[in-house]
Amino acid sequence: QLQASGGGSVQAGGSLRLSCAASGRTFSRSTIGWFRQAPGKEREFVAAISWTGGSTYYADSAKGRFTISRDNARNTADLQMNNLKPEDTAVYYCAADGAAWITGRLKNSNSYDYWGQGTLVTVSS
Repeated sequence: QLQASGGGSVQAGGSLRLSCAASGRTFSRSTIGWFRQAPGKEREFVAAISWTGGSTYYADSAKGRFTISRDNARNTADLQMNNLKPEDTAVYYCAADGAAWITGRLKNSNSYDYWGQGTLVTVSS
């Protein structure tokens, strides 16, 4: 019900735009979050956006470099990633949380009900 795309290989300093496409039922009134998981590491929160798009929340590692957005008419949510670093290399996942926007929930992957399959981002130095 969620499908992430847009991953690829870039050099450090480059940019990628990830997209998450969802079915209407999954997307409607859901917080959309982006997480990532690097090899040998736990899945970590990257960014989230409220269902109206009016609120966003970023991990410290993403602030100033990544921008999350959504288009409710198209049922998509994007993650624009600029100034990529080798440590950004990971599989990126989008997820949907149908609960109310509560900051304390956003970083917890267990808060999200639906997950996409992931898209690989590789940043070389």
